[in-house]
Amino acid sequence: MTSTTLIVTCSGGTYFDRDYYVDVHLPLALACWAQHGLESASAFFPRDADAADVSVGIYRFRDEAALRTALASTETEAVMTDVPRFTDAVVSRSIGLPL
Repeated sequence: MTSTTLIVTCSGGTYFDRDYYVDVHLPLALACWAQHGLESASAFFPRDADAADVSVGIYRFRDEAALRTALASTETEAVMTDVPRFTDAVVSRSIGLPL
């Protein structure tokens, strides 16, 4: 099986707490979704062309079925309700499927 990556991008907004995101939110996602096949969660903080802060969460799942199961699980509510604790940015998700 080939892993599948969920990419979560946060941009805009008036605040983003990087420490909270890395130290609390990513471990929360791991705790909630590991049972469904989440293998790792990491963050990348590029700066866009307009010098605005952007965050990229990289969530690697065992496969696409595991990702979809995790997102449909009851544990997803805990992950989503945690977002306002670190940002009010626009959050977008995309799925990187293996080639």
